[in-house]
Amino acid sequence: MSKRAADRPQGVYSPVLTPFNADLSPSVPRFVAHCRALLEQGAGLAIFGTNSEANSLSVAEKRQLLDALLDAGQPAARMMPGTGACALPDAVALTRHAVSAGCGGVLMLPPFYYKGVSDEGLFRAYAHVIEQVADERLRIYLYHIPPVSGVPISLGLIERLLGAFPGIIAGIKDSSGDWDNTAAMLRDFQPRGFDVFAGTETVLLETMRAGGAGCITATGNVNAAPIVALYRSWHEAGAEQRQRALNETRAIFQSYPMIPAMKATLAQRQGDPVWATVRPPLVELGAAQAAQLAQRLAVPAA
Repeated sequence: MSKRAADRPQGVYSPVLTPFNADLSPSVPRFVAHCRALLEQGAGLAIFGTNSEANSLSVAEKRQLLDALLDAGQPAARMMPGTGACALPDAVALTRHAVSAGCGGVLMLPPFYYKGVSDEGLFRAYAHVIEQVADERLRIYLYHIPPVSGVPISLGLIERLLGAFPGIIAGIKDSSGDWDNTAAMLRDFQPRGFDVFAGTETVLLETMRAGGAGCITATGNVNAAPIVALYRSWHEAGAEQRQRALNETRAIFQSYPMIPAMKATLAQRQGDPVWATVRPPLVELGAAQAAQLAQRLAVPAA
């Protein structure tokens, strides 16, 4: 039986898309408005995730955006900022700021530039951040996304971190795309109070049936309400049908570059072409692609 506390992050979290102005600076008003809309649909805010273009943002920009949400009165307990970085001082600074703001947790990539690093090296990296932040409120959710980072978080490393930092190492987002790996985490670590979030809604039902905490998913940006509905009703009749509908929508977005596709959808829905802007090296969808995507989604005109 899971030891998950009622006040710990659970449910559906969205790695919030970061809107950019034409000059590529973050658009703070759009960001705050999008976060507010996600919260109203029942989703939490995994700001500065992969789909936030987080590694195209500076530390100062991330602090600015987090502070803007706090200043707007958005609940810090429903935020799980991404604070992992290749430079340990950056990870420490972002993590310390998130903890001091009262965020429900932080989602932390391992240092990801050097490949083929050992579990010992990764353990030292996480330990350094924990020891430098030195705050009992810290809750780290490991971010396992080897298809992108190239640096996996092994089951052995999780075991060691849990042993050394119980309570602080609070869970994981598993974006490996390997259900056997997710199942192993659920079996071995979830009963110890280590909350496992799927990295996609396509396995949300399976994750919940195995005792998981929910999912942290890109398409939460554009399909939050139906994903939240499945999370809340996964044990009820019709769950498989709801899961299939989510998978169909996800498949449409996955047939395009995901971040530009989601931004194009928000631009169309809101009648705001600025939303389509991405930071290089990403490139926005072309007009024909965006029109085709809108048609496939049957997006109503703004």
